Order: sequence, then structure tokens, then C-alpha cells
Amino acid sequence: MKPVNIGLLGLGTVGGGTARVLANNAAEIARRAGREIQVIHAAARGLGDQRPEGTDAVEMTEDAFAVVNNPQVDIVVELIGGDSPARELVMQAIENGKHVVTANKALIAKYGNEIFAAAQAKGVVVAFEAAVAGGIPIIKAIREGLSANRIQWIAGIINGTGNFILTEMRDKARDFADVLAEAQALGYAEADPTFDVEGIDAAHKLCILSSIAFGVPLQFEKVYTEGISKVSQDDVTFAAQLGYRIKHLGVTRATDNGIEMRVHPTLIPENRLIANVDGVMNAVLIMADKLGPSLYYGAGAGADPTASAVVADIVDVTRSLTTDPDNRVPHLAFQPSRINDTPVLSMDEVETAYYLRLNALDKPGVLADITRIMGESEISIEAILQKEPPKGETNATIILLTQRILEAQMNRAIDAIQQLDSVSGEVTRIRVESLSSE
Repeated sequence: MKPVNIGLLGLGTVGGGTARVLANNAAEIARRAGREIQVIHAAARGLGDQRPEGTDAVEMTEDAFAVVNNPQVDIVVELIGGDSPARELVMQAIENGKHVVTANKALIAKYGNEIFAAAQAKGVVVAFEAAVAGGIPIIKAIREGLSANRIQWIAGIINGTGNFILTEMRDKARDFADVLAEAQALGYAEADPTFDVEGIDAAHKLCILSSIAFGVPLQFEKVYTEGISKVSQDDVTFAAQLGYRIKHLGVTRATDNGIEMRVHPTLIPENRLIANVDGVMNAVLIMADKLGPSLYYGAGAGADPTASAVVADIVDVTRSLTTDPDNRVPHLAFQPSRINDTPVLSMDEVETAYYLRLNALDKPGVLADITRIMGESEISIEAILQKEPPKGETNATIILLTQRILEAQMNRAIDAIQQLDSVSGEVTRIRVESLSSE
């Protein structure tokens, strides 16, 4: 059987890793795929005479469209990233009748509906395992391994940079800005860290997970997104005193009223397995009606882990080359005609528990005013901590843990508390999730 020819777009960290894995493990990959897989054409800029391992016999170009339009290429592997020209290249590859493998989460989250519709019309596959959680095979687990189940919710640590920062803040009592600077020096965070620390990267990934879990269109613009830049060392310390750890979670949940999609800092009980996922590692916790909870843990980034997922997709596409297009695994897990329009809830409609931190005058009656507002808002308080003010100061720190309540009710209560003359500054709010099997 003739080899499958790969056109590789991008030879950076992941692209170079993919070429290396395909070369180093060629015999094992061929045994699994049923035929040889070889890179014959690659596009990259600024390589000069430096060729990544595994590309000595590969035709090189700086014109990515030359690869996409090469009639000898069977599968186009897009590892450029970003929106453009990645979108145009992928759409051209589909138009040319070529299968596509991509690790581009932003591309899938924002344009996946369009891309998958075009792929279906042309009878080709678009595979994207590496777009979420690096080397963890989470797409395959949900789309295939859990296909007998009704997914109830997913909660994931799906950005290693944010997890590294929060881990360092907890373990070494360091401030956010200090740890961010180290993350940038180590290469975990970009010079502009916005995508990581403000939750945009995680929101792209959560959008994809939500679609394959619940059979809804990709709707990135409806993901509630909140970063970790406002999490203070005090919050990390107080959370620990209350038996919790703070993680930057992506949460998607099916409710009677619609689907939740939200990314934000979250207090998790310290005895949960996912609360103990530290450093740059990723983990995704899935609650399914028949299996129950299952946790998927591993490296969420890096050359070899991500290349592992890319090559697995290449093998899957190779296996499907002789398959009737109508009988392949659907891109978003559900048959295209069965994708539904279940509404996505606004954050006001989401119910969760809360951690609140505020500064208030240390005098009689202040705490009573705060608890009165909570009572009038029908919010039950689970726990209260009050830290006495440092010597010479008049403001005390008050910590409240609440039971589950709608976000809209909590918003009204926070607004009322902030209007009290005895309360200074803004109330810090971090959501709390038990992540129990109940």
C-alpha cells in the first residue's frame, strides 16, 4: 500500500516535534496505521540551513499555500497557529479534498462550525486532538470512549501557565506579578501573557470540550471568561485555611435551563484529586452518568506531548482514508444533523457557591450589616473568618463562604455591601465548586 504523504505547515516547537516523532517512531507508527506515513513537503519561514530532525529529505518552502496545493499531499497538518492565514490554508486544503490535522484551538473554537461544514461537504476529516490539553487524549475520550454516556459536567485545568502561577503562589507564598515574571523567563508565558492569565486560551479549549460533550455548535463568544491576575496571596492563604485550593478552571455543565460555559479562578476542596494537579500540568475531570467521575492528567503543552497528539490524529486519519465518509467518527461527537441549539446560560443564570473577601471597619455592627444584606438576598453563609487589623490600622479583613446561589443574586448582594460606609474598596469574589459526584 502506498505511503500517506504529509504536508506540514509550521516547523516551530510543535511542528518540529511532529516531524521528529514521525521520523523516530516511523516503524511503530506504520504498524499501527497500516501503511507508511511520510512528510514530503513543509512550509516554514526563517529556517535558513537549519532543518529540524526528520526533515532532511523533505521539500521546503516559505509558501504555505504551495504545500496545501501540492497534489501529492494527502493530509495537511496545520501547526502555524492564530486565525490568519491558518483559516485560509485549512479552507483551501479542504477545498482541494485534503484531510486536515490541526493543533489550533483558536481556529477550531472560532471557525470550527464553518470548517467542519466544509469538510463534511467535501468528505474529508479535520482532526484536532492536540487543540485541547496537549498530549492528553481528551477529545478521543469524550467523543469515543464515553459515547455510551450522557455527560453531566466537565471541569478542567487546561492552561499550564496559569496553573504554574497559582501553584507557586501557594507553595512559596509569592505574589502574582513575581511568579508571572518567572513564568515568562522560563518560557511558560509569552511576553504578552494575556491569553494565558486572562483565560482566553482556556476559553478556546472549553468551547471545544463543551461542544463535543453536549452536541451543541461551537460558541466561543458565549464563554464567560475571567483571569487570575486579581488573585492575591491573601486569597491563596485564606483558601488554604478554609481547606481549599485555588485553580483556574474551565467548567461546562448541562442544566435543565441550558449549558454553562465559564472560565474563572475557583476554590476546590483540597482533598479532590484535581486540586492537587500542580505546576504546568493539565487535568480534566469529567462526570458521566454511567461511568461516574474520571480524571485525565498529563502534559498540556510542549514539543513531544503535543506532537504525540498530532501524530495520533494523523494515524486516525490514515486509518479512515478508505472509510465511507458517512460512517466516520463525527467531528463534534454527534451526527451533524443531531447538533442541537440548547441555549448557553449567561453568568447571571449560573448557580455556584462563593468566597468573598472584603475590608471593613473593625467596630460593632459592621458584620451584622453585612450578614443582614446576605440574608435579605436569601444567601446562606457557610463560614465566616475575620482577621483583626494590623496594629495602627482600623480595617479588618472579613472572609465569607456562601452556599450555592445564582450569580445574579450574589451580584446584587455585593453591590449593596460595597455601598456600606463601613466597607472600603471592592469585594473580592471567587467562585467555589465542590466537584463531588453528587
